[in-house]
Amino acid sequence: MANNNLGVKEQIQQNLQKRNKRLMEKAVPLLLFTAAFISVLTTIGIVLTLVFDTFQFFRKVPFWEFFTSTDLSPLGKDPSFGILPLINGTIISSLIAMCVAIPIGLTSAIYLSEYATDRVRKLVKPMMEVLAGIPTIVYGFFAYSFVTPILTYIIPDLGAKNVLSPGIVMGIMIIPLVASLSEDAMSSVPNSMREGALALGATRFEVTLKVIIPAAISGIIASFVLAVSRAIGETMIVTIASGSSKNFTFDITESMQTMTAYIVEFTSGDAGSGTVGYYSLYAVGFTLFFFTLIMNLIAQYISRKFREAY
Repeated sequence: MANNNLGVKEQIQQNLQKRNKRLMEKAVPLLLFTAAFISVLTTIGIVLTLVFDTFQFFRKVPFWEFFTSTDLSPLGKDPSFGILPLINGTIISSLIAMCVAIPIGLTSAIYLSEYATDRVRKLVKPMMEVLAGIPTIVYGFFAYSFVTPILTYIIPDLGAKNVLSPGIVMGIMIIPLVASLSEDAMSSVPNSMREGALALGATRFEVTLKVIIPAAISGIIASFVLAVSRAIGETMIVTIASGSSKNFTFDITESMQTMTAYIVEFTSGDAGSGTVGYYSLYAVGFTLFFFTLIMNLIAQYISRKFREAY
């Protein structure tokens, strides 16, 4: 009887375990779906908020005036809302950042992928990626208090607030993004391609330029586009080091304002709720959202179009 009772108890425990397992198998997909649904719902909520308040803005300000005027003075006696100075500052600062990040990031990726030993790679790559973990406000003060004074010795006419210094520091900030993604793309190229090219008499440098980079071009270009998107969305560096001058100019030694910096400045208490200036924040935010969305779509397209499967 004891053995029979023990067997019954074991069967009951096994049945309970099976029931709990079935419940868990049903609950886990539901939890995962809920998490995914919350993410999608949040994105939809953000987009709808931007669209609705942007529509309120364009009810008061003509669409073409917003995108073609170079006069931006939201707090003036006769307010004007032309986004071109902000777009100009955003593009110029991002281009400066890419001029720094692409050469340094790509050469770093080439070294880590093709020249560095495993020991050096395991040491250098995490150290490089530490740059990505530094708060952007620290980069902003670094640009304003360290990089700008150094640049002043090289360019005497450089102002205390300028777009050159934050552009350079943004480039330093996104170097790990370019280097890490490009290195991953080049490391995924099979060694057989390297060995075949070396066997034909090519040098390691020739193998890198003529075999590895063309084979990994989709991942490399995607890293560039994602880095541009990151630079466009940067806020604190340009807010601190570039100033708030709404100049439509191509002189990188002058102060400019980006779209993100405008949002930070105008949300500091100057924009009364329901005013045209208040709704201009959403119009600028929607434009910024559109820029970053286009950049991400381009990166995805390039990855799918030129991706090589090995």
